[in-house]
Amino acid sequence: MSDTTGRVRELNLCRQYFDLVASGTKTIELRIKYPHLADLAAGDSIRFRVQGTDESCEVNVTRVTEYPDFEALLDGEGPASVNPTAPRDEQLTNIRKIYPLRKEALGAPWPSG
Repeated sequence: MSDTTGRVRELNLCRQYFDLVASGTKTIELRIKYPHLADLAAGDSIRFRVQGTDESCEVNVTRVTEYPDFEALLDGEGPASVNPTAPRDEQLTNIRKIYPLRKEALGAPWPSG
């Protein structure tokens, strides 16, 4: 059995959400359970980068929770943790623009940091 903690993952994040993560106001990040993220675990770190720039920030993953859909995610975590600048319904619309329903079906873990 191998130790899966302590890894650093590098992921892109759009400017709007990057600024919220970097400032510490966005404490929950949504990611689809793609194969390359399926083993993401507490103890890992995520280095977020704004695509096309040298800007980055690193956060520690404190837990990963999988939900059946985005609505359950927002209800379980609270919309203010995901994006304190937008109401729940607006967040759901924005999330589904990024991740269509066919991707939502893959599973949605939430690393929190």
